[in-house]
Amino acid sequence: MHTFTRWTVLLSMCAGAFCADVPPPLKIQQSQLANGLKIVLAEDRSRPVANLQVWYHVGSKDEKTGRTGFAHLFEHMMFRGSANVGPEEHMRLVREAGGNVNAYTNFDMTVYWETFPSNYLERMLWLEADRLASLDVSEANFKKEREVVKEERRLRYENPPYGTLVEHVLKNTFTTYPYKHSPIGSMEDLNSATIADVKAFHDLYYVPNNATLVLVGDFDAKEALALIEKQFAKIPKGKPIPRVTAVEPAQTAGREVTVKDKKAPLDAVVTAYHLPPMGHPDSYALDIASSILSSGQSSRLYKRLVYEEQSALGAQGQSLFLEGPSIFFGFAIANQGKNIKEIATSLEFTFNEMGEKAVLDEELTKAKNQSIAGFITGREGVQSKADFLGRCAVLLGDPQRYNSELAKYQAVTAADIQRVVKKYLAKSNQTKVFIAPDTGAAKPEAK
Repeated sequence: MHTFTRWTVLLSMCAGAFCADVPPPLKIQQSQLANGLKIVLAEDRSRPVANLQVWYHVGSKDEKTGRTGFAHLFEHMMFRGSANVGPEEHMRLVREAGGNVNAYTNFDMTVYWETFPSNYLERMLWLEADRLASLDVSEANFKKEREVVKEERRLRYENPPYGTLVEHVLKNTFTTYPYKHSPIGSMEDLNSATIADVKAFHDLYYVPNNATLVLVGDFDAKEALALIEKQFAKIPKGKPIPRVTAVEPAQTAGREVTVKDKKAPLDAVVTAYHLPPMGHPDSYALDIASSILSSGQSSRLYKRLVYEEQSALGAQGQSLFLEGPSIFFGFAIANQGKNIKEIATSLEFTFNEMGEKAVLDEELTKAKNQSIAGFITGREGVQSKADFLGRCAVLLGDPQRYNSELAKYQAVTAADIQRVVKKYLAKSNQTKVFIAPDTGAAKPEAK
């Protein structure tokens, strides 16, 4: 399984601020079954392949306090078998057809996908419908996958240096909104979860009226709709889906916290800022500003802290745009013997500078090229098309935005960037998290 990652950027595809061979608009068809299942189709007859995705509009933000990690747990549980498919048989049947299969979980959604030769479309629809209708949520499967998730948490979060850094950032940046915890969940919550809790979560969120089926590739739309109705129409509609109503209050003063990390060899700092949700008019300029500030070794942050001052071993950042309130963060690891507070000041200065002075033309051109190239590479294959189409349909609320997002990046100006940086990357909107090596005795790890 894998978590969502940013598109790969191919700068070589763009020669200037605009690309000559921007692909034509995607022809998108929408439908909905009586049970609430939303359907988004886009034909691409260039190759005899297709990508099927089922997006469940449930992520870690929908989990109750004390019951974290459930959305990610079901990313694993969904491969443990259903009424007509045995454990791990779903994967075998896809791969026997020459296809690939996987899933990923985010704060806002859980996605299951298959890429396959298009003549196997009905098999793939049958597999997805069978586990939607009759997933085997047994205690044995739950306990087995819980141990898998706990081991994943140990390997990815608790054992690596700075592995829990993002969790500390989320916990201290968000005060009320349920992005406070990461999708992996806590060890304590996983240990205390019961089969009754897990079944209740499944029965509420894994229903047709909380799902969007996205299909891109080599098929006839009319025939595909008939097959979808054949496989999914009889699955009963679920209860109305409760949506998150929490509101993250505006931050009015900077916050600072220091946490100990027994695995961290050197001091580190993260400076985080609240941003508006994905799709907000300011999000496009903020995303480009993030690229200029912190993306790669040519970014302002890396050049200042690593090359010029030589105070940091590494420095990077990212804008994390979500369905709800979002964040930007910059991160630096101190060089041996360097003062982490001074590094934090320099990091903050780098951000403030962009709010005071317009970005250079070459910086803006490069960052816009990265965004444009990302859109182009994101439209090359059926899977990448379906990924973005699903994101537009589920998180932005309209699959037709697939065809209009690129223009919003192209329209960003240097003045836009200066304005949004000054507005959002302000000290009053800032949370600093210092990571300090813990030289004390290690505490026993939760089992």
